Amino acid sequence: MSRIQQRVAEAKSAGKKLLVAYIVNGDPQPEVTLPTMHEMVAKGVDVIELGVPFSDPMAEGPVIQKGHERALVHHTSLRGSLELVKEFRKTNSSTPVILMGYANPVERFGYQAFATAAAEAGVDGLLTVDLPPEEVVILKDALDAVGLDNIFLLAPTTTVERARKIAEHASGFLYYVSLKGVTGAGHLDVDDVKSKLAAFGELTDLPVCVGFGIKDPATAKSVAQLADGVVIGSVLVDKMGSLEGQSPAVIAGAVGEIIGGIRTAIDSL
Repeated sequence: MSRIQQRVAEAKSAGKKLLVAYIVNGDPQPEVTLPTMHEMVAKGVDVIELGVPFSDPMAEGPVIQKGHERALVHHTSLRGSLELVKEFRKTNSSTPVILMGYANPVERFGYQAFATAAAEAGVDGLLTVDLPPEEVVILKDALDAVGLDNIFLLAPTTTVERARKIAEHASGFLYYVSLKGVTGAGHLDVDDVKSKLAAFGELTDLPVCVGFGIKDPATAKSVAQLADGVVIGSVLVDKMGSLEGQSPAVIAGAVGEIIGGIRTAIDSL
């Protein structure tokens, strides 16, 4: 059982919803990321999504795009992200860490080489935004061989037939994008989320976590009533960007405050 699967099982047993949180490695300064990860865990995050900076982060809105840009100024890379996870694992052996990024850096690394290096670093899964199920077989085989979960996105436009195909390739959990748009944009339609989750839930036993549009405790709570978990990202990246130049402790503390409020809200169900 992977760390992600273990965390899913623990949450289910405790009757709790998963809280998944995204930040960009190296944003706004490299020395901020590690203490922020530890503060996220302290405030109740179940799974960390660590964004790997990329020059063309499709699907991302302006907030997270700027986060990638700030990180790239410091030459933050995929290999550097693996080194960061190694450092995190020196004092945290239980919290799942997913790398969220794009196919190009992984392809350049080499699928098998990446999978091996990621597993050795303590990574638990991979979400490649721009790699569809039709093109994932070779990468999935490499990830499967070392016990890494393959996380996939579902969208409001995903048909039931395609969702079934995606679920066949996925493990860990499925990430439902609640909006037709980019991260941080639009108004979340809870009724639409409810109908989609009902349809997708009949296709798989994997938990479904919902992201995009969750910005505060109220929206997190409304979504958590319907889903197995919630994903937050833009609200954290925006806060971190606004504190650029501040100390790592100040930035980590601000992120922790946001997470603590959302954790309290979803635990009140």
